[in-house]
Amino acid sequence: MPQAPPTGRSSRLPPMPPLRHDSSKGTREMIGFATLPEQVHRKTVKRGFEFTLLVVGEAGLGKSTLVNSLFLTELYKDRKNPPVHGAIKKTVEIEKKTVEIEEKGVKLRLTVVDTPGFGDGVDCGDDWKSVERYVDEQFNKYFQDESGLNRRNIQDHRVHCCLYFVPPYGHGLRQLDVEFMKRLHRKVNIVPVVAKADTLTKAEIAKLKANLLRDIDTHKIKIYQFPDCDEDEDEEFQQQDRELKASIPFAVIGSNCIIEIAGRRVRGRQYPWGIVEVENAAHCDFVKLRTMLISTHMQDMKEVTQDIHYENFRAQCISHMNQVALKERSKLRRDSISAADVKRPVDDPGKLLEQKDEEIRRMQEMLSQMQQRLQGQHDPLNKLPPAKPPKPSAPSSLNKTPQGSSSRDSIINV
Repeated sequence: MPQAPPTGRSSRLPPMPPLRHDSSKGTREMIGFATLPEQVHRKTVKRGFEFTLLVVGEAGLGKSTLVNSLFLTELYKDRKNPPVHGAIKKTVEIEKKTVEIEEKGVKLRLTVVDTPGFGDGVDCGDDWKSVERYVDEQFNKYFQDESGLNRRNIQDHRVHCCLYFVPPYGHGLRQLDVEFMKRLHRKVNIVPVVAKADTLTKAEIAKLKANLLRDIDTHKIKIYQFPDCDEDEDEEFQQQDRELKASIPFAVIGSNCIIEIAGRRVRGRQYPWGIVEVENAAHCDFVKLRTMLISTHMQDMKEVTQDIHYENFRAQCISHMNQVALKERSKLRRDSISAADVKRPVDDPGKLLEQKDEEIRRMQEMLSQMQQRLQGQHDPLNKLPPAKPPKPSAPSSLNKTPQGSSSRDSIINV
């Protein structure tokens, strides 16, 4: 009789590896927990990865072209350049594009956030506010989802990296660049990029990079810091890490054109004096930027966003909530005290008896005082002043009357 196929989660579990014993020592060589990385790898690949990239810079610096060159995709096929009169009162907009990329069975859900209108207006001193508001909104949305009941399917739209494009025609950071970086360097990983590096010579690129690093250090701006390599890493990886650290800020070139050179197809730009190859390390830092952003440090940027930037935002939210709750408790306490003063409820029967005794004592004192006043009003003699004692009289001729005087004299003497 054929057996029914197994159901439930047990059907998806891998077969248990057999236990091998060492006959000489009598100990087990393998239990099976060495397959834990493979289990994590399978679940992670099945779930896929998410990454959000923010590109900020003026119009015409090649932001869209660079993103298309990095991920070999067309994110802005239908984009149209706005008319000239629309740039008079230009405001910063937030434009978000999401695309799913698959490579060797690994799926990446890439979200690119563009900021058209940044730095294009006449007064662009407050252009950073729209970008900061968007970053805070994504943090707040993730915080609300994390604090809710359903936490299994949380979508991470937090900004993991910000490519800030610096124009090549300057001599360092402008006031707009400094203000933007100082406002957002504690909320997002900022990677400065020198746009259109093919318009500069190698000496000019080196001088501009030095000026940018000096301005970043002067204004105490914290850009993304590469983590240190482990000691057990091979020499090739350590050399690659040193080259990436020395290339900041990256001088890049973007292109959507495929040019054929000596029988090979390359992505580049063709000029009357020659061809600039985008993926040639001698021409620009495009390959180094792509290696850092995708191959080596993408996961580290996500961890820095989770462990540092988001935790700082979360701590501020919790502190603000505690302060609001403390103010509400203080207000309720003050309201309860004032209500008790207006109408104080008596819960203790002993206090009630003491108050009654005190009232009875005061009433008795008032009655005794009223009785004394009434007695004084009904007795008229009490109103007369007390009689004074007679003064001793001096001897006079009247006292020398003979004994046989009349009764009239005796009465007078009395």
